[in-house]
Amino acid sequence: MPLLYFLAPLGAVLIWSGNMTINQLTVGAIAPSSIAFLRWVLALAVLTPFVLPAVWRHRQALKREWPKLAFLGLLGMAMWQGLAYVAAETTSATNMGILAATVPLLTVLLSALILREPPSLGGVVGGLVALCGVAVLLGRGDPLSLLALDVSLGDALMVVAATCYATYGVMLKRWQMELPPWVMLYVQAVFATLLLLPGYLLGPMTPVDAGNVWLIAYAGIPASIITTFLWMRAVRQIGASKASIFLNLMPLFSAIIAMLFLGERLASWHLLGGGLTLVGVIMAQTLTQPLRRSPQPNEQGQP
Repeated sequence: MPLLYFLAPLGAVLIWSGNMTINQLTVGAIAPSSIAFLRWVLALAVLTPFVLPAVWRHRQALKREWPKLAFLGLLGMAMWQGLAYVAAETTSATNMGILAATVPLLTVLLSALILREPPSLGGVVGGLVALCGVAVLLGRGDPLSLLALDVSLGDALMVVAATCYATYGVMLKRWQMELPPWVMLYVQAVFATLLLLPGYLLGPMTPVDAGNVWLIAYAGIPASIITTFLWMRAVRQIGASKASIFLNLMPLFSAIIAMLFLGERLASWHLLGGGLTLVGVIMAQTLTQPLRRSPQPNEQGQP
């Protein structure tokens, strides 16, 4: 497999990791409700000239599928990133990167529940290992503090956000729609923008100025459009399973970028919690043999 094929997923994960630092930089510069809404307004403004003709051609299919696309827009675009902007006010970019990297693991677990996919050895054992890592992270080195509900609001919101995005991925797989990827992305973005509009209008409505326009630009173009293009290209070239392995680099990239631009420092519990989480996620993605052997035809009384 050409090494160039790995540039697309690597670039996507690098941009996503940088977005964790962008989330931190929005604190005090622009309200979460404002950037969550304006990023998709900008993304739609860029995409409309290129995608709208295809949307019109597929209008009959969209009439049938719009409730599903609206729900996907709520989970994968409105709540996933909207919650992350709020979380950034009370947690670090390093924590956000580690918790965001649990999405593949949560996807495996939710697939077993929603899609009735048989649980794998890696899904169960890796899930337990990653859960220990998340407990160390949320408890800031003292998992027992979770018994007293001593968890920062930002960390809790990132867990909810990661769960929303994992559910998004599972439902996207469950609802197989005969629509081009860019059309699906565009329509989901339209619904996300509409769903985020009430929060934006209720405020606080931060004015766009020289101090925050570049934050909106990064969130709206690289983190929304370019990553989507790179990820679709990665899935097409190397497959979804291989591409998802690159998400394991997000904690490392997020921590390095946060140290360079925010001056964050890694504590021992970052290394322990992040390490356990990473090991658990890798186990869930690599140890894919089912826990239970599927019955053979003769075991079911069939010839």
